[in-house]
Amino acid sequence: MTGARSYHAGLAAEDQVAQHYARSGRAIAARRWRGEAGEIDLIARDGAMVIFIEVKQSGSHARAAEHLTQHQFARIYNAAAEFLGGEPAGELTEVRFDVALVDGTGRIEIIENAYTA
Repeated sequence: MTGARSYHAGLAAEDQVAQHYARSGRAIAARRWRGEAGEIDLIARDGAMVIFIEVKQSGSHARAAEHLTQHQFARIYNAAAEFLGGEPAGELTEVRFDVALVDGTGRIEIIENAYTA
C-alpha cells in the first residue's frame, strides 16, 4: 500500500473503531491525542474508566496484530500516563488498554486488556 493510501485506510479504520465504541455506549474522549511521549489513536470513557485504544489495520486481523511492537506499547504507556495527569484521579484512574484490529473487509476485532503495565 502506498503511504497516502495506508494513511487514509488507517483514518477510516480509526473512524470505524470509534463508531464501534460509541455504539456500545462508550464516549470517545479524544482521537489521535498527542502528548510529549507520542500519540494515542483513540481514548474512550466507560463511566469513570479511561480506555486507551491502539488501532491496527491490515488485510487480516493476524497481519494487523503483527504490526504491534514493544516500542509502541511503551510509547502508549508513557502517553497514557501523560493523559492521566489531566484526570481528576490522576494515575489512580481506572484504565484499560485495548487493541482494535480491522481487516481488509472492515471487520473489527477488539482485544480488551491487550496489555497491562
